[in-house]
Amino acid sequence: MKTISGNWGFPTKVWAGPGRIEELPAACREAGIARPLFVTDEGLRDLPIVRDALARLEAAGLPATLYADVRGNPVEPNVAGGVAAYRGSAADGVVAFGGGSALDVGKAVALMVGQTRPIWDFEDVGDWWTRANAEAIAPIVAAPTTAGTGSEVGRASVVTHPETQEKKIIFHPKMLPAVVISDPELTVGLPPHVTAATGLDAFIHCFEAYCAPGFHPMADGIALEGMRLIKDALPRAYADGGDIEARADMLAAASMGATAFQKGLGGVHAISHAVGATYDTHHGLTNAVVWPYVMRRNEAAIAERMDLLARVLDLPGRDFAAALDWALDFRAALGVPNALSALDVPVDRSAHIGDLAARDPSAGGNPIPLDAAAYAELFVQASEG
Repeated sequence: MKTISGNWGFPTKVWAGPGRIEELPAACREAGIARPLFVTDEGLRDLPIVRDALARLEAAGLPATLYADVRGNPVEPNVAGGVAAYRGSAADGVVAFGGGSALDVGKAVALMVGQTRPIWDFEDVGDWWTRANAEAIAPIVAAPTTAGTGSEVGRASVVTHPETQEKKIIFHPKMLPAVVISDPELTVGLPPHVTAATGLDAFIHCFEAYCAPGFHPMADGIALEGMRLIKDALPRAYADGGDIEARADMLAAASMGATAFQKGLGGVHAISHAVGATYDTHHGLTNAVVWPYVMRRNEAAIAERMDLLARVLDLPGRDFAAALDWALDFRAALGVPNALSALDVPVDRSAHIGDLAARDPSAGGNPIPLDAAAYAELFVQASEG
């Protein structure tokens, strides 16, 4: 078996390898946390991995307060509730433990505990992040339990505005966790369909970053290697949830995707954010359904990039058609439906979805600029299959 453990320093400190959740108390001390607020999601709060982590902190003299009012698509009240729990428990840092929603809420809570402005004042627009009191941002330790969003190595959180039904990206450089525990044993309990949806989210992060316009060879290289890892590891993790090596590769690739998309994302995420905010669908699964429709729309701008991708993925062909055919087959083998209608998403609000997608920050990275009407058309195509 190849080595699947190590200590990484990019983009932040990552302690990777099986069993390393045992080092959670050491990670908290490394980050300067003595009284953590332990943020997780509703589905994890009563599971053994959470109970064990809390017990480990307690035994180490780092008693934690549990906060688990976190939805799959987090809304601002989830963050506000975490801020209240943080202040009420006199916490001095955050442990963000779970999938992308728990990680996003944990990071947003760490940002907001010391701010007087509303959270929307820190949206990732221009230099709005400079409005924050940086000294008051709490330290964060992150432990992902899914291999998808890569939020553990990100400096932002996605939070839905409950009034406008828009997913907003909240950003500050100090939202980057001080230490990440990347333990594949935390992910072995994921059912196959969640493994597939989150894993394809990681792949699409890499794919959209690779296809985004602009010069960023570091992001391109990370994205290509992330896609290569996922091509091999995701089918293995899907077929055998206990394959620790595959799970470790998927965690690494998820973090790589979030590192790479500093370059940009694109139309897949723009539509997925709009659909998720409106219909509360699973983000990764929505991405996976929408992906080939946007890929085909972007063909003229990304076709020349497919040769290198095809070589990295060792595809039989080297052109756009070969890449698209592989994407469709890969998606189908992981049980992903071909249309959003399978996710109970109606098509009657296409104009609304198109408008949200065109205004989503991810849209700026799409290789071909698309307006609201074009996004609405793509949404209809993805809805009908």
